Amino acid sequence: MPGAVFLRGDDVTLRTVEEEDVTFLRDAINDPDVRQGLLTAKPFNGRQEEEYFEEHISNDETVNLVICADGEAVGTIGLKDIDHHTGNCEIGLWLASEFHGRGYGTEASRLLTDYAFRELRMHRVLARVLATNGASAGIWEKLGFEEEGVHRDEAFKDGEYVDVRYFGVLADEWTE
Repeated sequence: MPGAVFLRGDDVTLRTVEEEDVTFLRDAINDPDVRQGLLTAKPFNGRQEEEYFEEHISNDETVNLVICADGEAVGTIGLKDIDHHTGNCEIGLWLASEFHGRGYGTEASRLLTDYAFRELRMHRVLARVLATNGASAGIWEKLGFEEEGVHRDEAFKDGEYVDVRYFGVLADEWTE
């Protein structure tokens, strides 16, 4: 495990993203079983993933972590659009396809949402989900996020427009 452990749960740890993770990130994000549930549509090669690492993951404006189970990278989770003035941010994650359905996404999301409220003093955490991704929506529902609305035809996936569901939770609603 190359990165430092940042948050620890029962079954997962969240650690810093390191340059050694670029191959895992590239391979997993290009997997059709992973990509189909995400707003991302284009392929990433190694160089592009390295650039993404340098420009987005390694900046001070976002929180990006690798989700690990039993010492193995299984996915990523992060906070973006962190607005300290309004106390809002967006959370997002993905798991490599062989780790779907094991509860890792739920636990990682609980850990990072709790961090957003306790450490960053956020007031509201937002999650966006393709309407076709019921498993991801289930994570937010399990954690007490409320569905706040649907943006019709907001995304374009596999040749079709798809609705995007918006979920949110406020600090005083967070009970995890």
